[in-house]
Amino acid sequence: MFAATRKYRPITSVLSRTWSAQVGTKEYFEKLVNNSKVVVFMKGTPDVPRCGFSNAVVQILRMHGVTYDAHNVLTDEDVRQGIKEFSQWPTIPQVFVNGEFIGGCDILLQMHQNGELIEELQKVGITSSLLEAETGNKGDNK
Repeated sequence: MFAATRKYRPITSVLSRTWSAQVGTKEYFEKLVNNSKVVVFMKGTPDVPRCGFSNAVVQILRMHGVTYDAHNVLTDEDVRQGIKEFSQWPTIPQVFVNGEFIGGCDILLQMHQNGELIEELQKVGITSSLLEAETGNKGDNK
């Protein structure tokens, strides 16, 4: 149903850079969420989600053609617990747009259904593939 093109950057590409912040700290998460316009903390990877909610977030972002950084919280307990404290949100997945916490699967799904996600993406210069298909325009999805 969806093209198998990669539209995300896995955590390993981000962690290979030199970080001054200790994993799991507020500074660490601030750097991660500000590294890309869209950042997702999830169980598993976009290619192999490890829970239905993470899979739903991946599918929604894929429908919109969004490029994003993906962070597998199952690989590091400090990341898994730390992101919950950072966002003050108890569940995974978590989606950040332009450094701001948007919500989890339920909120992203609701935003997708009512059109708010397209608007939120437009605010940061991302044109949804769904909007492009509707209008026939091409935009920057990075």
